[in-house]
Amino acid sequence: MSKPVPPRTESLGRTMVRPKWILALLLALAIAAAFAWLGQWQLARAVQSGHVVEHPTETVMPLNRIATVNSPPTDAGIGQLVRTRGSFAPDDYGMLAGRLNDGTAGYWVIARFTPSVVDAKGHTAQLGVARGWAPTVQKAKAAIARLEAQDPTTVTLVGRLLPSEAPEAPKENTDPFVMKDMSVAALVNLWHGIGNSDIYSSYVVEHGTPPAGLSSIYSPPPIEQATVDWLNIFYAAEWAIFAGFALFLWYRLVKDAWEKQREDDEAAYQEALAAWEASSKQNLD
Repeated sequence: MSKPVPPRTESLGRTMVRPKWILALLLALAIAAAFAWLGQWQLARAVQSGHVVEHPTETVMPLNRIATVNSPPTDAGIGQLVRTRGSFAPDDYGMLAGRLNDGTAGYWVIARFTPSVVDAKGHTAQLGVARGWAPTVQKAKAAIARLEAQDPTTVTLVGRLLPSEAPEAPKENTDPFVMKDMSVAALVNLWHGIGNSDIYSSYVVEHGTPPAGLSSIYSPPPIEQATVDWLNIFYAAEWAIFAGFALFLWYRLVKDAWEKQREDDEAAYQEALAAWEASSKQNLD
């Protein structure tokens, strides 16, 4: 009886390409593909169910339907185009320095506007308006002089409603009397003869043809915001994990079978070796 030869178990790679495991791999790939498709479907659902926060800002609405006096505009009202009739106060023109207009610094010419329609309390309500932009202080002052010389007339104002800006403290070594912010709270202290009028806590950037010597102020519609359905994205991530797990499970099954074959071969070898040793000992005796 010859001595048993130690087993030579095939490599893991050789086991993987056996027909049985190739078929199992194809099945795992099919399952993984199905899971991946489900994940893609969930992502598509996340995009479809996520909605864009839209406001009909470009439809001109009556001012008093959007803005309320003595309170800031609602989120839906910010950026809304509004319309009202009234007149500009010739003695309450001013300018704001350091205002960018499509990336270029210059000056805003601002004014007080009194709508003809009274508010809910029966009072007139004062409205701050940014009428136009000038590249230099000289051109801004010249435009203001022309506007102040005009007789007050009733006009239709159309513009974009924006919330009042917070005033900033003047920086060191700058003129403290130069205004830079469209702050309604600060303007109220400068307006003349408003009496007990209510105040709109927002202001309007005038649209249409600007006054002579001024350029239109660049005032684009607000950016629409999109929401994302994170639950669908979470489900999509789960399906991706399941797809990876299908392939991992195939690998684990192949490796377990390969390791069991090694153990069985080793056990058979040890059994055959023990039998050979026993036979050799018996022959010696």
